[in-house]
Amino acid sequence: MANSTSANLKLTVQATGENSGTWGQITNTNLLILEQAIGGYDAVGITAAATLTFSNGALSNGKNQVLKLTGTITGNKDVVIPDSIEKTFIVENATSGAHTVTFKTTSGTGVTWSATDKGTKMIYSDGTNVVDTAFTDLISDKSPQLAADLDANGNNILIDSGNSINDENDLEQIKFSTTASAINEFTVKNAAAGNAPDLQATGDDTNIDLNLTPKGIGRATFNGQGKIQSVAEKVTTTATAASGTENYDVLTQAVLNYTSNASGNWTLNVRGDGSNSLNSIMDTGESITIAHLVPQGGTAYYNSSFQIDGSGVTPAWQGGAAPTAGNASSTDVYSYTIIKTGDASYDVIASQTQFA
Repeated sequence: MANSTSANLKLTVQATGENSGTWGQITNTNLLILEQAIGGYDAVGITAAATLTFSNGALSNGKNQVLKLTGTITGNKDVVIPDSIEKTFIVENATSGAHTVTFKTTSGTGVTWSATDKGTKMIYSDGTNVVDTAFTDLISDKSPQLAADLDANGNNILIDSGNSINDENDLEQIKFSTTASAINEFTVKNAAAGNAPDLQATGDDTNIDLNLTPKGIGRATFNGQGKIQSVAEKVTTTATAASGTENYDVLTQAVLNYTSNASGNWTLNVRGDGSNSLNSIMDTGESITIAHLVPQGGTAYYNSSFQIDGSGVTPAWQGGAAPTAGNASSTDVYSYTIIKTGDASYDVIASQTQFA
């Protein structure tokens, strides 16, 4: 019976009674081929399309476990292995040039490195097609578990826009949103004993605001005591002449500045805004202070009635009595502190001050 050849590594399968005097050499060659398949490495230039060899009973470049694809390619290239070969490979695309590289069988499909992908893949041939194991991607492990700290080794962690860091129940804790060509960002800085950690606005711009944006009519809450270095309040300036019912929307300003002389006595109605009541945005035990600036002409008018969410409330006025007139040729500044004492229930203290 004559010798035969194995299907995948093309080893010489010796028949009984064959190879007298050469049996040992054939066996040694077979062992070297096995060594090549288990731990062999070869750099293969692919400046032109490359077909890897699987010679019968001999060492061949296609039998190596690790292959490094090299060369400057000027077009998309295929690296081809024969049909019917079943084998695993670790392949590094070390080529230069922005073109794709596909590792495939002669007649089947394969694994493609994109034009910008110069990475390493673990792949296998099933005898018909070449398949990517995806073992080199974390996505192949649906629940990766770390046995130690994750060290980025000086590199960044990239998170796609709209994706998040989740808790152990796979619920979102921190969600990320990107801005094209962003140059400013947050920096989180820890601190030594006796010092406060710091959340900073940093980036290329010299002066950068730090925004905390609640959702809808929600508010940012600072638990515990607060310390503010300086504060700027939102002012709405409008060429409005006070008269009739004037709506004060606390969600859009802390100061409402009219620039036209009052044309009649007015009712001030305080609310959240046109869609939200003050009652819905304040909790019991909270207060809010607002100011209303009203210029007066030769004939002066005044705030004759006060409402919250369209319902009348009687303020306690500074000096013990509500104003009965405005101050001619001046600007009257009304200040109101509203204290919520229960559902739709308020105490209000108010003052009128003349500025000439």
